[in-house]
Amino acid sequence: MKKRILVINDTQELLELFRILLEKEGYEVILSGVPTQKVAEIEQLHPDLVLLDILFRQERIGWQILEMLRTNRATASIPIIICSVAIKDVEEQEGYLNSQGIRVVYKPFDIDVLLSAIKSALESPFRNELLRAEKEPPENTRDKS
Repeated sequence: MKKRILVINDTQELLELFRILLEKEGYEVILSGVPTQKVAEIEQLHPDLVLLDILFRQERIGWQILEMLRTNRATASIPIIICSVAIKDVEEQEGYLNSQGIRVVYKPFDIDVLLSAIKSALESPFRNELLRAEKEPPENTRDKS
């Protein structure tokens, strides 16, 4: 089954580039040029990975989407790759991004670097740990017999 990648970016040319590139690599690609304000919309798409720009027309909407995804139980384990030209903004949040297992690819990007980051994110042990934690009951509710 093809892995599904949701690309959220406000530049139509980049969306088309991502579609061509990722479909050629065998991924199912969903494009979004309008950043969603509802995590339920992303949840319904069931992406295996989100490729997210953080700036939309100079607004920090991508950071809001990122926070929504990470604080919602249903989407917290979806791997995210930030693909942005906002190097300073991203570097300021490096500690948080690392703690969340979020990878960063700066624009302009090398195609091989992007594809490697996608493959790595989809195989991430961090993601597997989150998925396992979601399925396991909390320590205090386990049967102790």
